[in-house]
Amino acid sequence: MRKAITIVAVLGVAASLSACAKSGGYDRVRPDEFAVVRAQPLVIPPDFALVPPQPGAARPQDGTAQNQALDAMFGGSAMRSASENSTLDSAGRTGADQGARSTAGSPTTNVVDKGSTTRDIVAAPEGDGKDARAATPQ
Repeated sequence: MRKAITIVAVLGVAASLSACAKSGGYDRVRPDEFAVVRAQPLVIPPDFALVPPQPGAARPQDGTAQNQALDAMFGGSAMRSASENSTLDSAGRTGADQGARSTAGSPTTNVVDKGSTTRDIVAAPEGDGKDARAATPQ
């Protein structure tokens, strides 16, 4: 019984491997991926006055880490399109006030007085809250 199972298994593997041969079965014509696009010819650059870089000199395209971070966050110095400029103008770009960070500490900023109780709660020392209470004015 064991020999019969082994022989059937070997014949099954041989039959499945014979289907992979080029002479029959799966012989399809496939396109060559590398023949689809024609390679562009090499071009010599027109400017022959290029100066080789000086050893140890900074690369001209590299800036400071701070400038690279600002460019990454705010998009650098790219020109805005006409539609973006018109949208910003209609939103009031030219008549906008300063940002909140600039006016928060300004002496002309209007502040609402919420009383001494709120000030005492905010200025209270840290604790677990068991004995926390607002001080009453005397």
